[in-house]
Amino acid sequence: MTADVLFPTSADEASSLYGDGTDITVVGGGTILLPEIAAGRVRPGRALMLHRAGLDTLRVDGDRVVIGAMLPIAALLDAPDEALSRVAPHLADREVRQGATVGGNLAAPAASDAHRGDLGAPLIALGARVRSTGAGGDRLEPVEEYLTGDRDRRLVLEIDYARFERRTGTTSLRRRHAHSYSIAAVVACARPDGSDLRVAVSGASPTSVRCRTVEATRDANDVLSDVEPVDDAVASAEYRRAVLPKLVREALDQLELA
Repeated sequence: MTADVLFPTSADEASSLYGDGTDITVVGGGTILLPEIAAGRVRPGRALMLHRAGLDTLRVDGDRVVIGAMLPIAALLDAPDEALSRVAPHLADREVRQGATVGGNLAAPAASDAHRGDLGAPLIALGARVRSTGAGGDRLEPVEEYLTGDRDRRLVLEIDYARFERRTGTTSLRRRHAHSYSIAAVVACARPDGSDLRVAVSGASPTSVRCRTVEATRDANDVLSDVEPVDDAVASAEYRRAVLPKLVREALDQLELA
């Protein structure tokens, strides 16, 4: 069966064609989807190609940074905030970064093993919001709520966050192989006076997680009250529990020394 291929030329048209997400497969960078199609695990009835929809920009709009869902991860190497520009070079390999998109990384489906959307941590630490459409209508919500909510039949359009002076701490532990998956990655952001601390972890559990307990206590050991590590092919839950407090402490120390 041949798929019906749709090429929207604007975000509004993409939203209209997507509708409530019934029987439609979104094609962004294809780094996650195309192997699934090749293996026969996904058989699109209608394919929504986002390459011409004008969603591949990064702009500063007043005091907010707006990132289109189709922006390649490679473009984040020049992002205006360190939380993104420090993390982006360590996501996957150069070839994947050129094709993979911000929206695809964020919308990567949660599974029983660790989440591969490592952009969740820096975006949560920045206080970013996701604008999406689909079943239930348009939605604008914090990244951490998007990741833990009902993401079925949702089309990510853009991500935005407020821009102000921040200190940033980032650290990660990775097992080197073709796609450089993280065992765990931590991003912490705060204002120069230490207020508005936000801490997030990716790679250790099915979705990236905001660490509200750590934010309240500023004790790295409390990360295990916020994150429930899982076993996968990259690392065991036990190992992640052992290293997470150390990684969080390193990220917090970077804020203190900045």
